[in-house]
Amino acid sequence: MAPMSGVTDPAFRWMMAKYSKYGGRDIGDHGKENVAGITPGGPDVIYTEFISADGLFLGDKDELLKDMRYSEIERPVVVQFFSPDPERMKRAASLAVEMGFDGIDINMGCPDRSVCKQGAGSELIRSPGLAVKMIRSVKEGSGGVLPVSIKTRAGYDSDDELEDWIGTLLNEDLCALALHARTRKDMYKVPARWDLIKKAVKIRNTLGVGTLILGNGDIDSLSDLHDKVKGSGADGAMVGRALLGNPRFFSGSPEPSPEERLGVLIEHCELFHDLFRERKSFAMVKKHFRGYVSGWEGSKELRSALMEAEDPVEIKRTIEEYLKRAR
Repeated sequence: MAPMSGVTDPAFRWMMAKYSKYGGRDIGDHGKENVAGITPGGPDVIYTEFISADGLFLGDKDELLKDMRYSEIERPVVVQFFSPDPERMKRAASLAVEMGFDGIDINMGCPDRSVCKQGAGSELIRSPGLAVKMIRSVKEGSGGVLPVSIKTRAGYDSDDELEDWIGTLLNEDLCALALHARTRKDMYKVPARWDLIKKAVKIRNTLGVGTLILGNGDIDSLSDLHDKVKGSGADGAMVGRALLGNPRFFSGSPEPSPEERLGVLIEHCELFHDLFRERKSFAMVKKHFRGYVSGWEGSKELRSALMEAEDPVEIKRTIEEYLKRAR
């Protein structure tokens, strides 16, 4: 499960774990789960949204720590940090060890202008020396306790940069390297080019290192995931936007009915409200509505009505009224 800014928060991660790993069973409440005797499924690894190491040590640490909360059902869970400063990344890595995370990922791929302007995210592709220093600082901060991985892009301006960039990273003995098959310049404007993943695998094999290569970009179903992994020779794949409104993605279960999807949406909204009330605007959860409410006659009108709701109570009432009319 890919890290996504403003998306893979504690509420979203818990929903993904419940419905993909535990099939939507009644496993209790957030932080009070009971999964004894249940064999979990996928996803194999869950990532947090990216966390600013600068914010942790120069800003409001207590608020960011709330974004780093996780439940045991998410394990293995990896925290992703970003920063242009190796020393703060070192301190963030030590914090990850203290908090009991299963791994640390360094964001070297975010194309957002504000992140790149800081010298972080995709901007590190243009500063390979700093990127190497960052990796070594994170490893030092983790004390060798946690595996260190990277998520990046195929280049900054051109995929001609791929070989040198990926080669530099792979020489740092990483646990895994997740490659988004676009450049920073591409943003999301062009289709992901999975031939670049295949090229990265070849580079890895030529170097003879053990780093896992995970492909990322434009995966729209579980079968598509398997096809892309097989075709590229990657060790796995990382899924992002296809998860919106689809917490059952990794379960392999049949497509849920509109009524089932709406029931999960209510649960998601209630959990978001419980975890973030008085801290985050309820409007932030509405980015998930298109994923949950689309693909059937009347869904657009329902979605418009839900966008006007101000809390989970209104969400539930609007959906119940809709379902009553539809029956």
